[in-house]
Amino acid sequence: MVTHNNNVKLFSGNACPVLAKEIANKLDIEQGKMEVGRFSDGEINIHIMESVRGCDVFVVQSTCSPVNDNLMELLIIIDAMRRASAGRITAVMPYFGYARQDRKTRARDPITAKLVADLITSAGADRVLTMDLHAPQLQGFFDIPVDHLFGTPVLCKEIAKTDLYKKDFVVVSPDMGSVSRARAMAQRMHTPLAIVDKRRPKPNSVEVMNIIGEVKGKACLLVDDMIDTAGTICQAAQALIEAGATEVHACCTHAVLSGQAVEKLENSPLKTITMLDTIEHKDKPASVKFKTVSVAPIFAEAIRSIYMDLPLSRLYE
Repeated sequence: MVTHNNNVKLFSGNACPVLAKEIANKLDIEQGKMEVGRFSDGEINIHIMESVRGCDVFVVQSTCSPVNDNLMELLIIIDAMRRASAGRITAVMPYFGYARQDRKTRARDPITAKLVADLITSAGADRVLTMDLHAPQLQGFFDIPVDHLFGTPVLCKEIAKTDLYKKDFVVVSPDMGSVSRARAMAQRMHTPLAIVDKRRPKPNSVEVMNIIGEVKGKACLLVDDMIDTAGTICQAAQALIEAGATEVHACCTHAVLSGQAVEKLENSPLKTITMLDTIEHKDKPASVKFKTVSVAPIFAEAIRSIYMDLPLSRLYE
C-alpha cells in the first residue's frame, strides 16, 4: 500500500519547464529543487536538492522531441525519487511518446508503447497522469493506475470564445482514427459531424478520397489528437475547401510539429490552428494562425485530486 505524508512536491525535467512552473503556481506551491545535467559523455545526471522522504511527488515530463533523451531523463528522475524514499511517485506526462506503436501492424514489429509503459513502472512510478493518449487502450499497458485526461473540454472552451462558434460550422474528423474524438467535440458543441475518408499508400503520404457529411457552405473545424508532419490535416483542409467549405480551422491536443510541419500549415487553407501546450517548443510559431492554450489549470486540478484522494470524474465534464 502506498502511503504519503502531508507534503506534496512537484518536480520538472527539461521537456516542459514552463508548463511545470504554471502548474506549481496554480497549486500555490514552490517547484522542487533538482539539477538535471549531463556527464561529459552525454549521460544524464540527476541530483535532488531537497528531501522527498515520505512525500507525494509529481514529476512533470512530456516524452516529446528529443524523445529518447526526455524519456531517459524521466526514468532516471523516477528512480532517484524512489531511492530517496518518496512516499508516492506520479509521472505527469502531458504527452506520452512512443504511443503510436501500440500493436503489431506488420510481422516482427515492436510494441514500443507497452515497452515504455513497463519501463516507467519498473523505474518506480506508482501512477501516471497523462492527456489524450493516441489510443485509449494504452491505459491497459500499465500495471499501475493511469489517470487519462481529455483535451476536448479545454479546446471546446477556447473555441466557444471565437467567432467560429457564432457561425454555422461543422466538426470534422481528418481520418477514421479520430472519429470518436471529433464526435465527442461535436456533441459538446451541438454541431454536425463530418469525416474525411483517406487512404495512406505509404508512410507520411496521404491521399484524400472523399468526405462523409455535408460541409458545403459551412465553416469547418478539424479535430485531431496530434499534428505531427501536418500532412493529414493540410490535405484534409484542402479537400474541405474543394468540397465547398467557406473556411477551415483546426485544433489539436499535441502539437508535435516535426519536419516542415509549420511551413505546411502556414501555406495551407487553414485560417487558425488552436493547440494545447502539452509539448513546449523553444521556437514558437510566430504566425497569427497559431494559438496555444495552457493545460496547466486542468493538470493542477488533477494533481490536487490525486493528492487529496478525490475523484477525477469532474474534470471530464
